[in-house]
Amino acid sequence: MTEDLFGAMEAPEEMTRPLAVRMRPSTVDEVVGQDRVLGEGSPLRRLANPASKGSLTAPSSIILFGPPGVGKTTLAYIVAKQSGRVFEELSAVTSGVKDVRDVLGRAHDRLVTEGRETVLFIDEVHRFSKSQQDALLPSVENRDVTFIAATTENPSFSVIKPLLSRSVIVKLESLEPDDLKILIERAVKDNRGLKDEVRISDEASDEIIRMAGGDARKTLTILEAAAGALTGDKERKKGAKRPIITPEVVAKVMDVAPCVTTKTETTITTSSPRSSNPCAAPTLMPPCTTWHVCCVRVRIHASSPAAS
Repeated sequence: MTEDLFGAMEAPEEMTRPLAVRMRPSTVDEVVGQDRVLGEGSPLRRLANPASKGSLTAPSSIILFGPPGVGKTTLAYIVAKQSGRVFEELSAVTSGVKDVRDVLGRAHDRLVTEGRETVLFIDEVHRFSKSQQDALLPSVENRDVTFIAATTENPSFSVIKPLLSRSVIVKLESLEPDDLKILIERAVKDNRGLKDEVRISDEASDEIIRMAGGDARKTLTILEAAAGALTGDKERKKGAKRPIITPEVVAKVMDVAPCVTTKTETTITTSSPRSSNPCAAPTLMPPCTTWHVCCVRVRIHASSPAAS
């Protein structure tokens, strides 16, 4: 279980993992864009401290609530690694009650026989049924595990009240443009990333940031695609100039810029070369009638009786 996700960070050299995986931070201090929830004395920072093991006051359950690509899974792993706890992961999509009980049983045995604590991370916990969530309660209450869950939906509506009452809710925010800029610069220069084999213009960085919509994972995915398109996935010849990622290269690999909408909205618009706004309605498509939050907070009224 512990090797499903983050074992990729220690893969053999001949295996190349996606840029977003290679650039995952390994300590709390490397995390970008979540200063508010990682300050001194915060639940996550306290749990990441090795001194929190065996503590009577450290949180035993944390629910990380926020949009995709803000570091929920990464933070759970960092807490386990920095604190010296064992990391166990379950996906709410593929795991049943039996899987939950098996993991909790291992964690209890590990605690009793070896004195080692376990971080149990459950991704997409909002997909867990009531019976699956109920199965967690005794182990969370007895501190057999340090429970960390991730959800993109408001836990008040998707997590059962007994589990909520035992948990600290930590709300993570989308990353700001300056944060994403740091990630891009780090990925271009870092040996885990693009190893300074390419350069990127400020305009191209801005375009990637605009398309990513506050999502760190998407930022690095676009950057990787742009670098691959530029280099043809071949090593740079000795003495050759480093190629430059430009806005044109970014546009070439990302034809469609999806708008970030609320849960009930499903509009996706094709980006127009005449507009830098991905939420602008295409010329040949009907006017949009939803609120878009990724660009400008304006209402575009459809020319229909319902809109008048």
